[in-house]
Amino acid sequence: MMDVGFIGLGTMGRPMAGHLQAAGHRLFLHDVGPIAPELVAAGGIVCKSGKEVAEQSDVIILMVPDTPHVQAVLFGASGAAEGLSKGKIVVDMSSISPLATKEFAKKINARGADYLDAPVSGGEVGAKAASLTIMVGGPERAFNILKPLFERMGKNVTLVGGNGDGQTTKVANQIIVALTIEAVGEALLFASKAGADPALVRQALMGGFASSRILEVHGERMVKRNFDPGFRIELHQKDLNLALEGARALGLSLPNTAVAQQLFNSCTAHGGKTWDHSAMVRALEMMAGHEIGESIQPKQAASIDCRPRLLDTLAGSHVGSANGTDGTIGTPVLSNRC
Repeated sequence: MMDVGFIGLGTMGRPMAGHLQAAGHRLFLHDVGPIAPELVAAGGIVCKSGKEVAEQSDVIILMVPDTPHVQAVLFGASGAAEGLSKGKIVVDMSSISPLATKEFAKKINARGADYLDAPVSGGEVGAKAASLTIMVGGPERAFNILKPLFERMGKNVTLVGGNGDGQTTKVANQIIVALTIEAVGEALLFASKAGADPALVRQALMGGFASSRILEVHGERMVKRNFDPGFRIELHQKDLNLALEGARALGLSLPNTAVAQQLFNSCTAHGGKTWDHSAMVRALEMMAGHEIGESIQPKQAASIDCRPRLLDTLAGSHVGSANGTDGTIGTPVLSNRC
């Protein structure tokens, strides 16, 4: 039974580590904040640094927010790399830059250890249910050793290629998710503004070709107005930024990805960076002057002339524009009145 080090025990890492512990693995734990008491009570050993985690463990799993965090955990002062020795395996399950991942892997390999990038999809719900999709890049021998661990945390586990390919697959996943959230938001907003019951429209669509996991889970969030974060907008912005930066480097255009990023930017400009990413629909609602599920009668009765406000908004003079994290000019956003 392998000893497992786990660094990063937040919304995702905490339940993932719990599944490994329940399977009988001894855990060595490290985080910037307090360690979840249930992991300690079940025998988890708290370590003072990434170096100590690596010294004590056969495999070291990272689950942290972004590329700079992975770099600091691995190569910062008392970082995990300092505690590595031949035969150990580092697994980064964060969602970070594919290019940086390849460089990190080379440095870890130089210390005699293997490196797998294994980002996940499924959010907090999937982490708690051990039903994550896990996209792995790295050497097949290391993947085969760790596949039983992956299967304790996820249901769909795939080795997609070499180092960096797991992260590339995750970026592709995030493009699809963002664009599908946008499509579901547009569809339900259209139905609601037309006077249909969006909950019943969603129910009907779930039985047809438009059915998707996004329509099922995030469509329900939109209808019920539940935007408590499962996956925060600010994290999805980070992922789309990776997509847009990668596209620029490849000489590739991703026009709809850029639009989705601008909608997220609009939400962030309205204080929504910690909203669930399904709240992208709020940006669409602000432009429509209509919230999914609300009656259209008050809007008709008010007879508000939105044309001057719309022109002001498109000119950026009514409210502030939100600058994109990819360096593009932000999309102007409309007030709730029009």
